[in-house]
Amino acid sequence: MGFQQGVSGLNASSSNLDVIGNNVANSGTVGFKAGSVLFADVYAGSRVGLGTQVAGVSQNFTQGAVQTSTRALDVAITNGDGFFRLASPSGEVSYSRNGQFTIDKDNYIVNSGGLRVTGYQVGANGSIAGGTPAALQLPAAAMTPNATTKINAQYNIDSRSTVPVTTPFNATDSTSFNYQNAVTGYDSLGNPHEITNFFVKTAANAWDVYQTVDGGASSNIGSLTFDTAGKMLTPAAGTLAPAAVPLANGAAPMNFTINLTGTTQFGNDNAVAKQTQDGYTSGSLTAFAINPDGTVTGKYSNEQTKTLGQIVLTSFANPDGLQSKGGNVWAETAASGQPLVGTAGAGTKVGSLTSGALESSNVDLTAELVNMIIAQRTYQANAQTVKTQDQVMQTLVSMR
Repeated sequence: MGFQQGVSGLNASSSNLDVIGNNVANSGTVGFKAGSVLFADVYAGSRVGLGTQVAGVSQNFTQGAVQTSTRALDVAITNGDGFFRLASPSGEVSYSRNGQFTIDKDNYIVNSGGLRVTGYQVGANGSIAGGTPAALQLPAAAMTPNATTKINAQYNIDSRSTVPVTTPFNATDSTSFNYQNAVTGYDSLGNPHEITNFFVKTAANAWDVYQTVDGGASSNIGSLTFDTAGKMLTPAAGTLAPAAVPLANGAAPMNFTINLTGTTQFGNDNAVAKQTQDGYTSGSLTAFAINPDGTVTGKYSNEQTKTLGQIVLTSFANPDGLQSKGGNVWAETAASGQPLVGTAGAGTKVGSLTSGALESSNVDLTAELVNMIIAQRTYQANAQTVKTQDQVMQTLVSMR
């Protein structure tokens, strides 16, 4: 027996303790994956082994527990084996399970090391463009205003009403009309305007509709007729098309339609059941949310929402082949296989995303403490082997 077997055991046990210690130290690190040492025996053409060696360190990529968080940019990957795809400013790509992200000075979504989260950008039509993933950057500019082009309204016009005693129609004289209702619309510069519709009964089942914008001059924009059951007959498509309204504030003339589909004439009070319009003023980004499919939705001060991009996830045929680079990131290697980029979602291989949550370390402290005791005993036993060999050598020396 030589010293080599015992020394190799000491070295291997020391490496095992290093890995166990690293696991324990990172038991609170978000997205950390526990490692374990793989040992291999050593032979050199003889029946007697020459000891042991560390063949490698295997990583356990099982999912850690998911804990809730109060930050919208904390994201956990659940029910899948995907990784966040991160890129450095120079373009070097790495991968992580740690979803603790922030926004840097250039509005990129980044991790604690400044690596940028990658995904798909939004195309000119507002949909996800796809293609090659790139660093996701939140827009710094305000959302541009959108002029009102369509108003959808659904009224009940009281069939019990009588023809007004005052003629002709006068928007300032309530005795010349039966019902009025207003909605706020927006011009091309995002300025609000009050659009008021007036209903004037002309016959048993007929009404004229007048309109004013910001209390200006009124105009007759059409008429409505109903059948004996109170269903609107005309206009046939339910839509009125007022003439464009010129503005003096530098905006383009307001040009919109009014869809009155569903409007009725029943023996109930005048009322509006539904009223919407598609315009809005400009707005700045105030908050955003990350959805289970990775889409990032921005919320603006003008009460509008907008898709800002989509985070992609990456999986590997052999995650154990990834090279740990520290800082909660891994790098692709020949052993891991090429990255397979996909989008998150329920039932996908890469998993789905949960905003306001984090994946904890998957280190089992109880198991690691037991492993530490075993590794300590193994180290002591190997030390005893070296000590015994030393005593044998001393005995041989004393025989001279």
